[in-house]
Amino acid sequence: MKKHLTLLLTILSFWSFAQVDMTYYLPEGLSYNPDIPTPKEVLGYHPGEWHVSHDQLLYYMREVSAASDRMVMQEIARTYEGRPLVQLTVSSPANLANLDQIKADHKKLTDPSSSASLNTEDMPIVMWLGYSVHGNEASGSNASLLTAYYLAAAIGPEIDEMLENSIIIIDPSFNPDGLHRFSTWVNMHRSHVINPDPNDREYDEVWPGGRTNHYWFDLNRDWLPLQHPESRGRITRFHEWKPNILTDHHEMGTNSTFFFQPGIPARKFPWTPDKNVDLTHKMAAFHAKYLDNIGSLYYSEESFDDFYIGKGSTYPDVNGSVGILFEQASSRGHAQENDYGILTFPMAVRNHFTASLSTMASGIAHRKEFLDYQRDFYNGASSLAAKDPVKAYVFGSAKDPYRNYELAKMLIQHEIDVYPLNRNVSKSGKTFEANGAYVVPMSQDQYRLAKAIFETRTSFNDSLFYDVSTWTMPLAFNLPYAELGSKDLSGISFDEPLEYVSMPKGELMGDKGAYAYAIEPYGYLSFKSINRLLSKKVVVQMLNETHTDGNKTYPRGTMIIPVGVQEHKRAWIEQTIDKINKEDGINVYALTTGLAKSGVDLGSRSNTTMKEPKIAVLVEGGVSSYEAGEVWHLLDQRYKMKVTLLPVDRLGRDLSRYNRIIIPNMWGSVSDSQKKNLKEWISQGGVVIAWKNGGKWLSDAEITGVKYASGSDDEDEKKPAFKAYENLDEERGAQVTGGSIFEALVDLTHPLAYGMESDRMALFRNHNLVMEKSKNVYANPLVYTENPLLSGYVSEENLAKFKNSPAVTVSNVGRGKVITLADNPNFRAFWYGTNKIFINALFFGEAISRGAGE
Repeated sequence: MKKHLTLLLTILSFWSFAQVDMTYYLPEGLSYNPDIPTPKEVLGYHPGEWHVSHDQLLYYMREVSAASDRMVMQEIARTYEGRPLVQLTVSSPANLANLDQIKADHKKLTDPSSSASLNTEDMPIVMWLGYSVHGNEASGSNASLLTAYYLAAAIGPEIDEMLENSIIIIDPSFNPDGLHRFSTWVNMHRSHVINPDPNDREYDEVWPGGRTNHYWFDLNRDWLPLQHPESRGRITRFHEWKPNILTDHHEMGTNSTFFFQPGIPARKFPWTPDKNVDLTHKMAAFHAKYLDNIGSLYYSEESFDDFYIGKGSTYPDVNGSVGILFEQASSRGHAQENDYGILTFPMAVRNHFTASLSTMASGIAHRKEFLDYQRDFYNGASSLAAKDPVKAYVFGSAKDPYRNYELAKMLIQHEIDVYPLNRNVSKSGKTFEANGAYVVPMSQDQYRLAKAIFETRTSFNDSLFYDVSTWTMPLAFNLPYAELGSKDLSGISFDEPLEYVSMPKGELMGDKGAYAYAIEPYGYLSFKSINRLLSKKVVVQMLNETHTDGNKTYPRGTMIIPVGVQEHKRAWIEQTIDKINKEDGINVYALTTGLAKSGVDLGSRSNTTMKEPKIAVLVEGGVSSYEAGEVWHLLDQRYKMKVTLLPVDRLGRDLSRYNRIIIPNMWGSVSDSQKKNLKEWISQGGVVIAWKNGGKWLSDAEITGVKYASGSDDEDEKKPAFKAYENLDEERGAQVTGGSIFEALVDLTHPLAYGMESDRMALFRNHNLVMEKSKNVYANPLVYTENPLLSGYVSEENLAKFKNSPAVTVSNVGRGKVITLADNPNFRAFWYGTNKIFINALFFGEAISRGAGE
């Protein structure tokens, strides 16, 4: 009987899938304007029958907005692949005709100097419906087709009331490149007779999958760092409107149901007001009612948290908005078996569309409460700032204006008030120079967000985190910074905050026609400049000792372009120096002699002749696509360097065209012949840079002698007889180092540290692998300090293992080198500080003395 019932359910499921049409999705009791095209009339199929590609999604949004007087479409950004990110602004025709004034009035809610005069009884609520930041969580973007049609075509008093009292922003695809990649995969493997077997190729994307953007970044972690064009365009639009509600539609495992917030109460970000959670609870009642009506299973207040403010559902919470996360069980294709029978793609689409309806209904029902909350959120900023003993933060490097510029640019885009420092400030043993640093006062409307960006935090209500536990930005940028109190503010001007910052410009210090030119190693883009020269076979020497010329001393790592040995290239070199000044923001120094006043001469035998890096980054085969993508993005976008994305299974081939191989975090194995080939390549002079499990893989393969701590449990006699089963997940979770910031001691005389300004450096760690110290005391040029935790959560047990452990180990393999880093130096593209370790390893790695290798 059970077998027959299962067969019947399967047949009914496929029948339902085959017969899906708009009545499956749309609420009953409404009529629809026949002049508004349905998705099928434009695309040739009903939502859910196929996965919509981004170009089709864009096509439908253009058609429906052109046919309706309730919506306008706007492009807000372009992806790396040139795809438009568009949004539909939806409201009544009367509101759309007065949109600029409505927007201006709404923005006044966030300005305490003018918000008191606003009557929120008469103001529309702003609701932003955002879909599928992860491209292979596609039911959200497919649901946006239905949301757009519903809002354009539905007829009735309920719709009229909603449109008159709201501005609705439909963001149909947070991640066009990923969505298009995924839709191509599942559509090209869709059978006419849908097969729900989880083993079918349709449900198993090839590496790297469609989750990420072009460079394999998770855009749902980029709302705060703003390293990608999709995020920058979206945040500009966010602050243009300051929505009251923003939804973020995702998918999760196939055997799940449907999740809506609130998440776990103990895991909200501390600067999020309790009123935010209260409003989220009120919305949850609507989600439950609407999902009950269609018979869907769901849950809330489990699994997910609201701590990391760089996610789409949490960033709004520190901006006076309410962010809502939805997670739908994923069919990962068109239909897939799960614990409840068969999950079809239309089911997933319907749940997200239904949650969109419940969101809008809850916003209208509590419209004034949301508007008042936003006003109160910003009105309360001044009292919070008054209680804070920190009155401002000052930051800036005198030697690298580019990192100053990038952090200031990020802050300004978040509408945080930033001012140029108008007088020299000495604080906490650091000196900040006027016009070379920036100051961020805490007495400002964006107090909560500014505080969240600059503070360090090591105390938490909960030890489990869905994402990172800290993100202190000046530490990530490795910029000197300090807290300022009331007395420190004397003489600092806060006239007008900066509206924008300009990319720094470099200068030629001296005259053309010089004996040689020098580029110091401090600037973030110095190696972009040097690669311009190396790629054209220009001879560049690197100083391993200091050189003093006149009154200026050039540090270790300074790169010298001797013109005399390549005289026929002088004109081209000097034209390139102009580009280096203007485009890279790097100062170039003209030297009139090779003779040193002190230190080494320019022709010293201690100098190293640099080579152009010929780079391969391992991909596929168990390599983390995130971390491989971070390398690709860094070198391709910022340094304009050629990069080969080399599949792991090609390690057995001829590698002679490369002199650098990068091995990010990885899990997997290769054949003995591939290991042998890689080791022989290194022995011939190649340089490998690896980190995390990439470094451990090299150790396990006996290519390096790096040892890792075993991480064994306490001795048996110290263990209790048993532990309560109910505490299992929490205790295990407490041992996860999900993302914290630690301090390392740096040997500033080592090539990997050339150009660093301090012998202390912040490192980001999100794992528990620990290297053991090398027997060669020179082989560990960066070591965690005795008390390394700067910010974030770590268990006492793991902290004890991390302290005094190596952050870098250098190994000799024949004539080559392996540079093993404990941690990922390129995390999410905003760790500009540790990018320095990586780029130094890339350009200076082969200059490290064999005597300094294990």
